[in-house]
Amino acid sequence: MKSKWIFHKLRSHCPAWASRYLSPFRTQTHQNPVSEISIFVLNHSDISLLLYICGKECLLHLGSSIHASIIKNFEFFDHENRVNIRSALVVWNSLLSMYSKSGELSNAVKLFSYMPMKDTVSWNTIISGFLRNGEFDAGFGLFKRMCESGFYQFDKATLTTILSACDGPEFCYASKMMHGLVISSGYLQEIAVGNALITAYYKCGCFSSGRQVFDEMLERNVITWTAVISGLAQNGFHEDSLNLFVQMRCGTVDLNSLTYLSSLMACSGLQALKEGLQIHGLLWKLGIQSEFCIESALMDMYSKCGNVKDAWKIFESTTEFDEVALTVILVGFAQNGFEEEAIQIFTKIVKAGIEVDPDMVSAVLGAFGVDTSLGFGTQIHSLAIKKNFCCNIFVSNGLINMYSKCGDLEDSVKVFTQMPKRNSVSWNSLIAAFARHGDCSKALQMYERMTLEGIQPTDVTFLSLLHACSHVGLVQRGMQLLESMAKDHGLSPRSEHYACVVDMLGRAGLLNEARKFIEGLPENPGLDIWQALLGACSIQGDSEMGKYAADQLLLAAPESSAPYILLANIYSSEGRWKERARTIKRMKDMGVAKETGISWIEIENKIHSFVVGGRMHPQVENIYGLLAELFRHLTDEGYVPDKRFILFYMDQDE
Repeated sequence: MKSKWIFHKLRSHCPAWASRYLSPFRTQTHQNPVSEISIFVLNHSDISLLLYICGKECLLHLGSSIHASIIKNFEFFDHENRVNIRSALVVWNSLLSMYSKSGELSNAVKLFSYMPMKDTVSWNTIISGFLRNGEFDAGFGLFKRMCESGFYQFDKATLTTILSACDGPEFCYASKMMHGLVISSGYLQEIAVGNALITAYYKCGCFSSGRQVFDEMLERNVITWTAVISGLAQNGFHEDSLNLFVQMRCGTVDLNSLTYLSSLMACSGLQALKEGLQIHGLLWKLGIQSEFCIESALMDMYSKCGNVKDAWKIFESTTEFDEVALTVILVGFAQNGFEEEAIQIFTKIVKAGIEVDPDMVSAVLGAFGVDTSLGFGTQIHSLAIKKNFCCNIFVSNGLINMYSKCGDLEDSVKVFTQMPKRNSVSWNSLIAAFARHGDCSKALQMYERMTLEGIQPTDVTFLSLLHACSHVGLVQRGMQLLESMAKDHGLSPRSEHYACVVDMLGRAGLLNEARKFIEGLPENPGLDIWQALLGACSIQGDSEMGKYAADQLLLAAPESSAPYILLANIYSSEGRWKERARTIKRMKDMGVAKETGISWIEIENKIHSFVVGGRMHPQVENIYGLLAELFRHLTDEGYVPDKRFILFYMDQDE
């Protein structure tokens, strides 16, 4: 059965050679019950091709069988015969490549050591095998041996092989050393080597060096341009990437699909919808808008730009779905406020029997909020356990956030402690979980543990810590954390951090200090900062400072109902009904509608939502009847309702 499978496998790739060389696995006549084994007709080029196919398809059993058959033919390896020496070397190298590509590095090393003759291709093959399998020390060590031997001169294939392995900041110096070799050996103007250098530099984070190589290249092809455009986009230089894309289009080099993919990535990073639409038009014109990767990139671009409608149109028009497309659409819905739709799509995917991968599970976990069913979240956790996704760090991070947002802090901690490996997002997620649940001391403890274990905190870490300090009144500790961001960790605070500090000062009753803090900011205060000050004024009942904050917020966001409602709330708390009425009238005159507040409760894995005065729930009569009964019991016990905020929910006439 095995031999038949091998025959059919190779025949699908190369029928002529399969028919010729796989005859030892087949019966010659149907009459004879015993198979007649034919003899290999040894031809160097054909055998090399067969070995290439074995390496590509990881057909180790067949490749080693061919190796054994070749060894039996001594004359085939007669390297003293100068006619055969070059042909024999080709087969040696093909065998070496077959073992390397099949992951059999030990056999590849044995073969390499046994080979009576080697050339540059032999060294390139064994070096590539080690680097491809992540054995970087061994691969670089072999390259050093090759250079020190004095018998073998490396070529451009050697250089591109080494440079292709330089992927990550830890290879920055290796890339620079290879750059020196490229210059000293005269390969700098070899376009393939230049392209490999550019790619290596951007993967290692040496952006200026990568751009310098690009600028100094006398000849550039589409790979050269795409390497820089992609490198800039992947490292956050979205505007530079898009500008270079425009420059490329004005030149003579034709763009390919990867170039357009990189430009769409830049549009996603910049949230540049206008430019994204233009690129989409170009893709339609070229007729490549329906390619798998292009469709996914377009969906991602539209989603990141907040245009979920067009992202969904592309998704619906797709004839075939892959994991990337499904993940992109799930993330797009989750990040644009369509969490319920994202969960529904994921449910349909599972019910349809489509294979779910860790990225899709991570994406749907990102759609969970405080109003999402904990029961459904535990089902996804069960699915992750069943498919062994819990070892995936992104899935585990998503589970920490899901349990935390759904109110289950204990399971958030449990997921964190069971993780075999953690990154900064894992720590941030747990710190945010403690902050969300009001446990500031635990959040600060986790921050201390995080730094002791050598994990570099991010701006998200400090956002959670400031949020935690705000809700327990740790003003001094919060200010120390804000100072530590830039001083100790080189992080620049964002508007969200400043808003947390304003909220922290305001909750502590330090409204004047909060105002002075805002006035001393290095940037113009955003909406969240003024809203934080106004919210603090509402808590403290300070109408004078509240009026100032509301005026600033109205200038920044005249269409928002928050300043009117919060200011009316403050006036109500002070019993200043005329000012309150004028505020509400002004809101109505401006045509601003109050956002409806929603509350919810989960009963038996089902979410029940309610709005103020709503009567849409199927059990509304029973609910209001029970509330009335409870209210009568409360008043009988002496409860007096606080009427300060009643008008907050009522029209002026009422």
